[in-house]
Amino acid sequence: MNYLKLSGPGLLFILCCATGFAQNRATINEPDFNKPALFSNFPDKIPVTIDELKSLFSHDAARGNAAAVSFADKKLPGFNGKIVSIASKYNNSIRSVVIRSTQFNGATLTLSSSTTTDGAASYTGRIISFQHGDLFLLQRENDQYYLIKKKYHELINE
Repeated sequence: MNYLKLSGPGLLFILCCATGFAQNRATINEPDFNKPALFSNFPDKIPVTIDELKSLFSHDAARGNAAAVSFADKKLPGFNGKIVSIASKYNNSIRSVVIRSTQFNGATLTLSSSTTTDGAASYTGRIISFQHGDLFLLQRENDQYYLIKKKYHELINE
């Protein structure tokens, strides 16, 4: 009789284990290859002078102020916008600025500067819009900085 009393809960336990899902597969979003290009009229590589990058970290740079970056190729329009964030850490050895564009819908320029103990500065940054399929990444080649055009899905996983 004791065996019959234990068989009910045991059968229920086996049924729950058999129908339960121990591991669900994570759904991975496929990249959206149909996003419109924001920078289709721009070349794949744009030279940027170090003086232009330094100017974004000037003493008059403050949140809400206008900011502009001119490219070395004067035929191209510059990047104009308003500063939405500016930060400095460790006695100005690491600085960053974020500029929201007034001419490219939804695009922001994020630029960071790090200074070593010997005074040399290096820059990293990008111009990106999450609604568009292309972006620019700031890279250094032979002591010259360039904005290199990339596809959005090459850099960002959705």
